[in-house]
Amino acid sequence: MKHSFFTMVSLSALLLGFACTNSNSKSNAGSSDSTKAKDSTAKTTSNTMLGDKIGTKGDISIYVFQGSPDFPDATLSYNTPLSKGVSSGAKVSFDFGVKNYELKQQTSGHDACNCNNSAKGQHIHLILNNQPYKPLYSTKFDTALKDGRYLAVSFLSRSFHESVKNKNAFQVATFDVGKVDAKPIDLKSPMLVYSRPKGEYKGKDADIVLLDFYLINTDLSETGNKVAATINGEQFMLSKWCAYAIKGLKVGKNTIKLELVDNEGKIIDGPYNTVERTITIKE
Repeated sequence: MKHSFFTMVSLSALLLGFACTNSNSKSNAGSSDSTKAKDSTAKTTSNTMLGDKIGTKGDISIYVFQGSPDFPDATLSYNTPLSKGVSSGAKVSFDFGVKNYELKQQTSGHDACNCNNSAKGQHIHLILNNQPYKPLYSTKFDTALKDGRYLAVSFLSRSFHESVKNKNAFQVATFDVGKVDAKPIDLKSPMLVYSRPKGEYKGKDADIVLLDFYLINTDLSETGNKVAATINGEQFMLSKWCAYAIKGLKVGKNTIKLELVDNEGKIIDGPYNTVERTITIKE
């Protein structure tokens, strides 16, 4: 059986975008993460972490989600990048290195966000071929996969599922399982990676639903690329890379569609630059 390859991409070449400026915390390059977390907690004692309103259409409103503690020094890496390949039927092993970030720890200020929060704490989002992410609370993970070519995107996540957006907090790679006859994945192209919302939301968790995504090889601006977010048929154009908050979702099924578009509204070619998910809101 043919062995696979596993290609890692240079982080400095991949990540061009930066997260929204956090209006509720002032970032000092020389300060520690713990100090920033304390500052953030002190400034998010209100019942939510809603910032500027992006817009309202129908029953849906979108706001900038702000006030989260920064983790500028957090680093995610691969300890073993599957350099020996994976044969058909063998398990794929992920072995991450994490620095300046504590898995399983509750993110400071989580009680102020009024959104879904993991009781297990901070974690890694592992996304394979644009499928819903697998939350990892430890640095090692084994999984059985069907033969094929895979695009793996991994990034650090706060306990309330907001991704950490810095140039060292993520990894992107392709790998093959078994015998593969497929075109290579262009890892230099602009990529939009869907993260949240996901699954079911109930009670107070349904009041504010986090909208979050990851960008690779691109950034957003008023005059450049944007993310078109269509929620239950209502479209909002997002011109900053940061987390957002959705309010007004109905009880039952809700659809969220994200598209990476250029300044003329045309979808940009890429592996998964259009994705649509359905989530459920319960009483």
